[in-house]
Amino acid sequence: MAYRDLQEFINVMEDKGLLKRIKTEVDPELEITEIYDRVVKSGGPALLFENVKGSKFPLLINAFGTEERMNLALGVNNLDEIAGRIDELIHMAMPEGFMEKLKTFSKLAGLAGIFPRKVKEAPCQQVVEEDVDLFKLPIIKCWPRDGGRYITLPLIFTKDPMTGRQNMGMYRLQVFDKATTGMHWHMHKDGAENYRQTCEENCLQEILKNRMAGKTGKLVKEKVEGRMEVAVALGGDPALIYAATAPLPRNIDEVLFAGFLRNAPVEMVKAKTVDLYVPAHAEFILEGYVDFNELRREGPFGDHTGYYSLADDYPVFHIECITRKKSPVYPATVVGKPPMEDCFLAKATERIFLPMLKMFLPEIVDINLPMEGSFHNFAIVSIRKSYPGHARKVMNALWGMGQMMFTKVILVIDDDTDPHDIPRVAWKAFNNVDPERDIIITKGPLDVLDHSPNLTGYGGKMGIDATKKWKSEGYLREWPDEIVMNKNIKDLVTKRWKEYGFTDQDKF
Repeated sequence: MAYRDLQEFINVMEDKGLLKRIKTEVDPELEITEIYDRVVKSGGPALLFENVKGSKFPLLINAFGTEERMNLALGVNNLDEIAGRIDELIHMAMPEGFMEKLKTFSKLAGLAGIFPRKVKEAPCQQVVEEDVDLFKLPIIKCWPRDGGRYITLPLIFTKDPMTGRQNMGMYRLQVFDKATTGMHWHMHKDGAENYRQTCEENCLQEILKNRMAGKTGKLVKEKVEGRMEVAVALGGDPALIYAATAPLPRNIDEVLFAGFLRNAPVEMVKAKTVDLYVPAHAEFILEGYVDFNELRREGPFGDHTGYYSLADDYPVFHIECITRKKSPVYPATVVGKPPMEDCFLAKATERIFLPMLKMFLPEIVDINLPMEGSFHNFAIVSIRKSYPGHARKVMNALWGMGQMMFTKVILVIDDDTDPHDIPRVAWKAFNNVDPERDIIITKGPLDVLDHSPNLTGYGGKMGIDATKKWKSEGYLREWPDEIVMNKNIKDLVTKRWKEYGFTDQDKF
């Protein structure tokens, strides 16, 4: 189903008994995190704090903190349903025969209804506050050594200066004062790329202006005058929130992808003070700019790795206007030692984007990004092995694909093993791997938040080939067969199970 907004999703969760309202006053500094941490790690409900100290707005957290709620958020019984729809789209791109092409045209025509729809009036602009004060919002301090309070679930809108195409990403915002925050976009993110390109475009315009004025000498100054407009949406329907986290290629609109997920268009409205369109049904909109000449120390921050990411210099977001609903709900999340709410968002990505991996690497059967590996640290991949060195080909191909480039360790197994069956995966790996022969070490980009490499965002990677080895790969002996019981005996024991004195409940 397509939810109109975050509050409709709250109502649905409550109707299904998946949300708990907390009326007791709670402190946004640390207390909410401790409550949330206990609840999310026990598989508990979404939490709606109705009385947050220092704010009149309720706070929602843990909305995506179980597989059940993640499925509910995206309107499916199983995330593989979305993967199936994407797989169908991929096959639609290569129809065979007239009838197949006709069916494809019909299906593609049906997709016209998922494109963003612009509106002139919107709930997110029911109240306009030019006297900006972020401290009126129930913004949380997550962990004791955090640099301050953080907006943790923002949908950040920027624009490519060359194409005019908008991008939506999710980057944490440390609150510096009532009208400024840090803008924690990493060097690899599209928001940072739009920032760099806008800065370069302003630099080129300055050079041209100087030349036309007949000025000579050094035209490229260290400082480039100018700023980039930014809008931040807080809240939105759950598909939109998920889409902001999705590892989409740069030329695919996240808002369009949200429309695909919800089978309905996302309504967008022109922001009040910046030349950007924002979700019409968001709870809050923060409008402002990032100056090219201004950096400020941001962090530390208790991150999804379970460690504090270190403080560093990032651009500053100046907020000049806040618009909101008359009665908004403030959305938040906390990251830390897994499992946390972000783990279920990442697991959704694992399932939803599997068909895209298979499009380029059809030998892949399945993939598992374990929560304990913070998703970018470890990947288990099962393949249909067809030729010598096939596992190494898959490793190198994955390291060259989008955000898979951050993966620190890739373990490749044969297709007779489910990558989600960790005991069996470990048994295969521990027994099939010769470290000298089957492990490759290389270097490449790593997640900026990974504290283990010597350099930020760059370090070592490891590929482990745990597949059955062939003589054509240089294996000099005969690979042994796996022990398997005779099928007739298995069937006989199953048939006589109760005769032995066991019951159906005895799963020995």
